[in-house]
Amino acid sequence: MSRGLTSLGCGLLFGIGLLLSGMTDPRNIIGFLDFVGDFNPKLLAVMVAAVGVHAAALRWLRPRSATSAASAWRQPVDGRLIVGAAIFGVGWGLAGYCPGPAIVSAGSGVLSAAAFVLAMVVGIASGQIAFTTMSK
Repeated sequence: MSRGLTSLGCGLLFGIGLLLSGMTDPRNIIGFLDFVGDFNPKLLAVMVAAVGVHAAALRWLRPRSATSAASAWRQPVDGRLIVGAAIFGVGWGLAGYCPGPAIVSAGSGVLSAAAFVLAMVVGIASGQIAFTTMSK
C-alpha cells in the first residue's frame, strides 16, 4: 500500500512538473531539436534541473543503495537497446512527445497525445511479441 502511494505521489509530482515547465507542448520539444532554425532552449533548462535533482537524490540515497546502483551499470549494451533507443529518438523527434509528457497530455484530453500513447502501447506490445518469438 505504501509503495503504491509513493509511486502515485511521484507520478503526480512528475506530471505537475511537466505541465508547469511546458514540456507537454510538442512545440517546445521540436524547438529544442531544431538547431538550425528556431531553437528553443527550454527543454535544456528542464533537463539540467532534473539532472541536478537526481544527482542530489543519488547522493542522499547512496549509502542505502550502493550495490543495486552499481549492478545496474553492469548491464550490457546490446542490439535491442540500440534499436529501441533509435526508435524512441525518431518517434520523439517526429511527434514531439516522449512517454511521460504524452501520458500527461492524453490525460488532459489532447487527442494527438492520446493517439501517440495508443501507438506507443501497440509498438511496445508488438516489440514484446517479436522479441519473444525471436528468442525461442
